[in-house]
Amino acid sequence: MTTFNVSSIGTVHNHRKTPDDDYWGQVVSEIRLNSDWDESSLDGMDAFSHLEIIFLFHLVSDEKIQYTARHPRNNTDYPKVGIFAQRGKNRPNKIGLTTVELIKREGLSIFVKGLDAIDGTPILDIKPVMVEFLPKKEIKQPQWASDLMMKYWE
Repeated sequence: MTTFNVSSIGTVHNHRKTPDDDYWGQVVSEIRLNSDWDESSLDGMDAFSHLEIIFLFHLVSDEKIQYTARHPRNNTDYPKVGIFAQRGKNRPNKIGLTTVELIKREGLSIFVKGLDAIDGTPILDIKPVMVEFLPKKEIKQPQWASDLMMKYWE
């Protein structure tokens, strides 16, 4: 296994203190870049409506990491699927990815809507969403995934 070192570029600030499973759609978060970044690193970002936020599930302890198949949310009504066939937080590298709406930029901060990361979450990277990187064909997923996500963005 190859090991890489990554560093946080900033931190999430919002009212969510626990990683609850649902109701993330209206959450507004400030992503504040670390003070060693120059404000120009965010120049041009406000021309985009959406961003991809890559972050670390920093509160997941090593003993909670899933390496095999499991029932999503430990709900036996859902089929047992591998960790890479779901988006749970107990991932081997503890990396999260969410597409968010950009609200505004202020200095070293950006304000986004719909980030499912709690207050204090380390940010690893930010990328603009570009139409050319979106799927070209229809997206398919199993019914259990749609059921699981029913209240996630409310």
